[in-house]
Amino acid sequence: MMTAPIGVFDSGYGGLTVLKEIKNRLPDYDFIYLGDNARTPYGSRSFDTVYEYTLQSLKWLFSKGCPLIIVACNTASAKALRTIQQKYLPYYDSKKRVLGVIRPTAEIIGNYSKSKKIGILGTKGTVKSDSYIIEIKKFFPEIEIIQHACPMWVPLVENNEYNSDGADYFIKKDLDILLNDEPQIDTVLLACTHYPLLINKIKEFLPENIQVISQGKIVADSLSEYLERHLDIKEKCSKNGQLQFYTTDSTEDFDQHSKTFFGVEINSKHVDLQE
Repeated sequence: MMTAPIGVFDSGYGGLTVLKEIKNRLPDYDFIYLGDNARTPYGSRSFDTVYEYTLQSLKWLFSKGCPLIIVACNTASAKALRTIQQKYLPYYDSKKRVLGVIRPTAEIIGNYSKSKKIGILGTKGTVKSDSYIIEIKKFFPEIEIIQHACPMWVPLVENNEYNSDGADYFIKKDLDILLNDEPQIDTVLLACTHYPLLINKIKEFLPENIQVISQGKIVADSLSEYLERHLDIKEKCSKNGQLQFYTTDSTEDFDQHSKTFFGVEINSKHVDLQE
């Protein structure tokens, strides 16, 4: 049987925080990462545009043989994943699989909260989609979810300002708005893969009783469990411990920024999805 790497897709760098945790959890597997940096950010784009961009990216990863792709982007998971799963895959190749980051998070996030009030911080696109509210309510109908969009947080991270005084201003401002909406929040979910880089700053401006949850480990654990439940997919995934990185924009910029997200230096290759 032919085997191939697991694909990991994000609109830019943020998905590297998820891939880092997946690689730690599943070190023997091969992975291909694709960042659509030329068209990032996705957070402020329309549903149709995010769907188009996401589908182009997934088609490219499928062309590399990937039997399974992780959409490591909350906006793409919110705006495009369900349609791709239901309307594209059955006609393209019913044996392929595409998974996102919202469902595995929704399945367990309610277990963290004692007050039954959870804050969701994400991009405008993720918040506007209400995907987290819809999915979390399926598993925890008693949970009250308070969402807030943080449009300045991704630019702060990508411009290497996440440890600056300017970051303090915007982080405190957004957290104050969230807690003013509901002071009883005891759990905050970082529903954007860029936000873990801000976690130390975020904790500075939150009361000690509020826990901050990032998604990387949740998604990694969920993927591991998924592969054990779906042995037909597992046996199609190659295991040589190899990593490949691709970007739709400058490889020099991608490699320079990626160490911040992934923790080690990488060498990416350029791809044009519209060729």
